[in-house]
Amino acid sequence: MDEPSAAAEQPARRCGFVAIIGAPNVGKSTLVNALVGSKVTIVSPKVQTTRAIIRGIAIAGPSQLIFVDTPGIFAPRRRLDRAMVAVAWSGAHDADIVALMIDAKRGLDEESAAIAAKLADMRASRILIVNKVDLVAKPSLLGLVQEVNERLAFAATFMISAEKGNGVEAVKQWFAAHVPEGPWHYPEDQISDAPLRSLAAEITREKIYLRLHQELPYRSTVETDQWKELRRLGADRADDLCRARKPAQDRAWQGRTGHQGDRRARARGNRAADREAGAPVPIRQGARGVGRRPGTLSRNGAGVSAGVNS
Repeated sequence: MDEPSAAAEQPARRCGFVAIIGAPNVGKSTLVNALVGSKVTIVSPKVQTTRAIIRGIAIAGPSQLIFVDTPGIFAPRRRLDRAMVAVAWSGAHDADIVALMIDAKRGLDEESAAIAAKLADMRASRILIVNKVDLVAKPSLLGLVQEVNERLAFAATFMISAEKGNGVEAVKQWFAAHVPEGPWHYPEDQISDAPLRSLAAEITREKIYLRLHQELPYRSTVETDQWKELRRLGADRADDLCRARKPAQDRAWQGRTGHQGDRRARARGNRAADREAGAPVPIRQGARGVGRRPGTLSRNGAGVSAGVNS
């Protein structure tokens, strides 16, 4: 009897899209970041932080999971509101699994109830995720879960705290076991399909949201108009660079006086030290990622800096 081949022993690969939907500020972006294990989408306590579909990519055993972070769904009043809600529902309709997320503190409010009612017409598998369970009493959670499942049947229900990571791994493993079989859509080390330039702009907008309150301009956008990619220094090369800079700076500073002279001399000394140490320097303009589609995020990271204007 022949030995089974190595390929036959390997579990079948799986790959699928998982849409995380819900009302604004229930923790969708926080959960996506926790599932991916890295920051791929911005988070703030303000509503309408997420405006477009963001995809984060995670690996769980033989499964590649593509998480679709969607804008919060609410009753739109303006053109921007309608556009964001339409984007959210388009992400849900295209997914293999749809996860409805509910804030445990807010319970089944009017917005979440309307979303659950609309999910009844979808063919995709549905699960219920109750977030922020660490902020409410346990008996009330059971009543909330029962109420939601009476309105709409879900394949599974999870109670988690996305911010603290409680229960997140169980959700990830369930997704891994239930996405359809098929080849992976992205390289193994890629964690997002968003360009790095786009992430830099989004992080800048996140900082604006965190620092502005009553004056917050919700229609503000950020565009990346300058981009530089930096190669990371290894520990040994960084030590060599530090040792080389000191004598080079001393030579450059000799005979210099005044603040402007010191600053110019310091810059000249740094450049001389870089040459002596053979250290890499900032390279070309234009966003280029590491080995993936140009400018995309990967698990090994990329040292980058960006100038952005709002």
